[in-house]
Amino acid sequence: MVTKQLRGTAENADLSRADSLAREIFTDIANKWAFLIIEALGDGTLRFGALRNEIQGISHKMLTQNLRMLERNGLVERDVHPTVPPRVEYTLTEPGRALRAAVSGMCGWTQRYLDHIEAARNRFDAV
Repeated sequence: MVTKQLRGTAENADLSRADSLAREIFTDIANKWAFLIIEALGDGTLRFGALRNEIQGISHKMLTQNLRMLERNGLVERDVHPTVPPRVEYTLTEPGRALRAAVSGMCGWTQRYLDHIEAARNRFDAV
């Protein structure tokens, strides 16, 4: 992925612009796996295996790709301990913890309106 080179401009922060860095970042983090990783790491530092166990259904490949993307965007820190085999731990950074507040809000919204959404889907699918 090539990062946009619009640093320091108002257009850089404009989510409505296809060429903005903000849109690129939003596209990176606005996926179910990234949200679930951020939510899981919100309770503290986890090793790869523990993180994978927390997120049912995520493959090794998807967890690896999303952790790398979150690390690249400065939302997750990767700490490698020099042991044999190496012990790798993941922790949210300050911006990651701030994003976790928004993700937690979305999780709460989903739980609050789950019955409403399920009923709407049932009505829609019945037509």
